[in-house]
Amino acid sequence: MSLIDISRDGAVRTITLTRPQKRNALNLEMLELLYAAFSEPPAADERVVVLRAHGTVFCAGIDLAERLRIPAARGESPIERVLDAMEHYPLPVVGIVQGDAIAGGCELALHCDFVIAVDIVRFGMSLAQIGLAPTWFLAKKLVELAGPVIGREILLLGDPLPATAMREHGIIGRAVPADALESEAAAVIERLSRNAPLSLRAMKALLVRQMAFRDGIAHDDIDDLIQAARESNDAKEGIAARLEKREARFTGI
Repeated sequence: MSLIDISRDGAVRTITLTRPQKRNALNLEMLELLYAAFSEPPAADERVVVLRAHGTVFCAGIDLAERLRIPAARGESPIERVLDAMEHYPLPVVGIVQGDAIAGGCELALHCDFVIAVDIVRFGMSLAQIGLAPTWFLAKKLVELAGPVIGREILLLGDPLPATAMREHGIIGRAVPADALESEAAAVIERLSRNAPLSLRAMKALLVRQMAFRDGIAHDDIDDLIQAARESNDAKEGIAARLEKREARFTGI
């Protein structure tokens, strides 16, 4: 069984995460499949891409068991490639979030142009709780959407926020009861599908370019700090503790 499913219905292409038994945690194979899906130029009659997931969790982030076996190297990570491809996809991407979106799963949702979420699901960046830190690229999107105050709450505390709070802070567009998720998403998708495709492409490119100024800020020293956290004993302990469902014992080493 494939780890993602891709289908077409008229002008709408739907990409579905299909690893519910692992809470749709993103392993390297899934990331390669997602990158290929968002790197492929849209068909002439495509207007919208939908990203959604099977199961009770939208995405629990990077597969931690795999991360323990294959530590992240310095430089652009596989998830960054996926998120960059999503951000620069020529047409709108709609995220339908039926369950919790944590760490990389939160970033996956936030890199969609529209997010429609069930009001009680949680969004979180729990990296500080497991000894890791987001890369410059990942943190840039969160600060862009959340601003510096709520960005600090999300990143430094690491505690998840419900979709209703994410909506109140303007980080996502819609938070609705579970029984209204599909109708709300369908209304947004249908409206986008009726808009002029060249206008959609122009405005999507405009919105991405408007926020690109942060890319030019020097951040090699920040990359050093992030890599030090990734390679630390605390990171190994934090990931192991999360997998074993126990409290981590950090030493600052």
